[in-house]
Amino acid sequence: MPPRFVVTGTDTGIGKTVFAAALTDALSACYWKPVQSGLDEETDSETVARLGRVPPERILPEAYRLNMPASPHLSARIDGVSIRPELLSPPTVDCPLVIEGAGGLLVPLSERVVFADVFARWQIPVILCARTGLGTINHTLLSLEALRRRAIPVVGVAFIGDEQADSEAIISELGQVRPLGRLPRLDPLSPQRLQQAFRENFDINSFREVTA
Repeated sequence: MPPRFVVTGTDTGIGKTVFAAALTDALSACYWKPVQSGLDEETDSETVARLGRVPPERILPEAYRLNMPASPHLSARIDGVSIRPELLSPPTVDCPLVIEGAGGLLVPLSERVVFADVFARWQIPVILCARTGLGTINHTLLSLEALRRRAIPVVGVAFIGDEQADSEAIISELGQVRPLGRLPRLDPLSPQRLQQAFRENFDINSFREVTA
């Protein structure tokens, strides 16, 4: 079976969609965003298609498209939609698959279910994206605890931002997790620069070898 990944983050707005775009491009993968909250601006699927230069047939339709840019449980309530987490199931495709969550692991999909609960049911290896700025040690270690408490397989941590060698090292040591690489800030951010940065900072073979 081609490799499958869940890309999640320690928080919202840390750059996991940019990382997901780079990974989707590097693996010639399909991309799936199960729940999209916020439709007024570019969606995550549209961002991945643009930055990863992913053709339309490899961008899989979201299960839920919600208008309000908020936590899915709240956005769904405002839209009058009932999210049924138990029905969320990864699409079957004949190529690698990159699945992107929304926000962090404990973002609620309903009043009783968070994203991590769905990931635990899927048992697809998780890539945890972590920013390198102040506060990342606490957020990343807590996220790793949430994953392991639910016995979710973890591929490793992808750091995003300026180099902070000590933070990256202590997260790897205390979290007993593999550092996959660091995606630097790119300004301007373009498909070409993103592709180059990913190739220079990550070993693509470490992703191709993952099975789920």
